[in-house]
Amino acid sequence: MGSATTQALAASTAALAQAKDVTLDTAGEFFTVARLLGESGQLSGALADPAAPEGLREQVVATVFGGLSNTTRQVLSAAVGERWSNEDGLISGIEELAIRAAAIAEPATDIEGELFSFLRVVAANPELELALGTRLGDDAAKGVLVEKLIGSRASAPTTLIVSSLVRQPRGRRVRQLLNRAMKIVSAQGDRIVATVHTAATLSAAQRTRLGDALAGRYGGQVSINEVIDPTVVGGLRVQIADDIIDGSISARLADLRQKLAG
Repeated sequence: MGSATTQALAASTAALAQAKDVTLDTAGEFFTVARLLGESGQLSGALADPAAPEGLREQVVATVFGGLSNTTRQVLSAAVGERWSNEDGLISGIEELAIRAAAIAEPATDIEGELFSFLRVVAANPELELALGTRLGDDAAKGVLVEKLIGSRASAPTTLIVSSLVRQPRGRRVRQLLNRAMKIVSAQGDRIVATVHTAATLSAAQRTRLGDALAGRYGGQVSINEVIDPTVVGGLRVQIADDIIDGSISARLADLRQKLAG
């Protein structure tokens, strides 16, 4: 991500945070904008052009997206008023605003956990991953497939996020889309995501103790995604971003074997 896009995204996120009446419909509108920009190089180019006269990009928003809600148009105008590194940066930024808007609309919903659950389903089902990830399939049909699969199992914001993302993959793999969405939702809630591999399901007390320990170590609220992994013999393996804490017996045995071999 270029420095210009980083700064533009920060300013756009701040504009969204200050906006009033952010609803799930707001998130849906941002996803629609991202899709339209992805389909029209002329439109995305006009809105991302740093050489455009002052106010012209905001005028384009008013003309093209005049039918959107006031909240969406105001935040979108603020976004296009920033300087983005390129068109893709702008599209990705608006997509991030859509995901954040969904999280803002329903802060009590465990969107991260539901996204993680669907990610595990995709990872365990090669045929489903192929159906959602193929470049030959119809993107709209993929969105409908997702709605049928998780519509009755997941919340409305999670269903909106996943179905919208698979409709506009822009060359990205399904797992990549879901992982990015989880990170954005966590960032919106000021939470850190920890993926915990364990041989047996953690009890509520164990999850609480682990969450408190990780929060103390990383200095923030921690959201735990649990993976049942039979290869973890005793203990836990915890991953937060690129940081891995492996306290499993299998890891200690492997380390011992390596030392003995050396």
